[in-house]
Amino acid sequence: MGTDDRTTNQLTPRDAGCNAGCNAGRNAGCDAPSQPHALPVDLEDVSNLLARVDKLNQLGIALSSEHDTKKLLENILLGAKDLTNADAGTMYTKTEENSLKFQIIRTDSLKIAMGGTTGVDIPFPPLPLYKSDGEPNLQMIAAAAALQDITINIPDAYEAEGFDFTGTKKFDQMTGYRSKSFLTVPLKNHEREIIGVLQLINAKDFQTGEIRPFSIRDQQLAESLASQAAISMTNQRLIEDLKKLFESFIKTIANAIDDKSPYTGGHCERVPVLSEMLARAAARSDIGELKDYHPSEDDLYELRIAAWMHDCGKVVTPEYVVDKATKLQTIYDRIHSVNARFDVLKRDAEVAFLRQKIAAMEQGDVTRIPELEAAYHQQLAQIQDDQKFVQTTNIGGEFMTADRKKRIQEIGEKKWVNCDGELVNFLTEDEIKNLCIAKGTLTDEEREIINHHVVATKNMLKNLNFPKQLKRVPEMAGSHHETMNGKGYPEGLTRDQMSIGARIMAIADVFEALTASDRPYKPAKTLSESLKILGFMKKDQHVDPDLFQVFIKEQVYLEYAQQYLDPKQIDEIVPKKIPGYEP
Repeated sequence: MGTDDRTTNQLTPRDAGCNAGCNAGRNAGCDAPSQPHALPVDLEDVSNLLARVDKLNQLGIALSSEHDTKKLLENILLGAKDLTNADAGTMYTKTEENSLKFQIIRTDSLKIAMGGTTGVDIPFPPLPLYKSDGEPNLQMIAAAAALQDITINIPDAYEAEGFDFTGTKKFDQMTGYRSKSFLTVPLKNHEREIIGVLQLINAKDFQTGEIRPFSIRDQQLAESLASQAAISMTNQRLIEDLKKLFESFIKTIANAIDDKSPYTGGHCERVPVLSEMLARAAARSDIGELKDYHPSEDDLYELRIAAWMHDCGKVVTPEYVVDKATKLQTIYDRIHSVNARFDVLKRDAEVAFLRQKIAAMEQGDVTRIPELEAAYHQQLAQIQDDQKFVQTTNIGGEFMTADRKKRIQEIGEKKWVNCDGELVNFLTEDEIKNLCIAKGTLTDEEREIINHHVVATKNMLKNLNFPKQLKRVPEMAGSHHETMNGKGYPEGLTRDQMSIGARIMAIADVFEALTASDRPYKPAKTLSESLKILGFMKKDQHVDPDLFQVFIKEQVYLEYAQQYLDPKQIDEIVPKKIPGYEP
């Protein structure tokens, strides 16, 4: 076996015949020494070669436009088999662990098809490039081709020397196959690093179908294809690496929000999941305008990216606002300061009572003591009742009545002596304002701060130079708080001004927030409670009616709940009782 120009070959019968013919011509003499001596031109052979070169060009074009890795590797192997008329072949990729991983296996005569788009897993372990003692594994033909960066062309494996074909022979014995000719070509990237190996087995004669060695033309065509394939594989890897980098950057932002506020980190992870669930369900639907909604995998990827980034603006939102669990909370819950004041009131009432009691005893008027005790206990009960009321009011609720607001105002206007000895109102104006919040725990000013995160999100994303396939990310991520009736924020968009992706995220954002168990300002709601609220939002034209129908009809809520909700939250759902749903 000889080596020339980093290629290991054995002479094929065609090559041997050519050499013999040329030598015979020289021995007999030549009438036209000015012309090169050659065999007669075989027009059929030339036509075959031109057809194969044309196939090679077409393959190169097809490979450059393929974005799916599995299809790309599959097309490389199938194209190489077609070019060389090989019966079988294997596509390997080099791993970081210095091994060759089986990616695609095909054997036409045995009807074997594994890996790639077949859905059939390859059961064979990767081929190690180095032995356990660290020595190069040059006995395995695929490993040798990768390690030595050479094409290995073997006419007959059973007669080849220097390689271990034990496994091949066992396979042949088990299947009745006869592995004969092998063509093994390494694939190199732009840095001349081996990234894979293409191996073809049993070239067939184009006319007779008989097994033959791989010719020099076969080898040249396979090497040319391997070169083009390596470029496509490298480009694909670079694209995938950039996608991974981009996605890790996005998740880093989400993790930053998580570190800043543990109550929203889970939200950033769950909204993309729910958004994709609803998008896939919408794609199956023929409700309203959704009948024309057919998102590609690239469209769904764009939606996932937008969903991951929809709250990235919260990095500029003060955490005391994001995490405001009670109405009096700032950097700490001021209810503790208010409780301390109530304790002072109790102490002052007790001191006043004891002084009055001592004075009555000193004056010998003990008959007043029961009256003083009754007044003291009545005052103490009132203080305790006011304290309990303020504590209860401090917890955000769905509605704060006018009577409750009036009572907070009255408690706030009572007097007490502070630590400076000043007689002041029991509650400050800001404390009264916060305790009188009608719904939830946020004041109007704080809600504006929270709402500003969408503006911040849009501004951040607009400054990113998204590629063409992600151009809609800023619109989708920045519009998830808009409503169908134009009363949302930040721009007051209406339904027809929003993409379907933005409308999908609006529902996903609301439903995740309703069912989330990691919010400090509210308990997690059950499925029925959440769907009831979502239904009223649909009736009030806050969420898309078609997507709402799909959300209920396709039981997207249940698919999500089974993965992310506490089983206690998953109660019985009667669709016809959900407000706004039309069975």
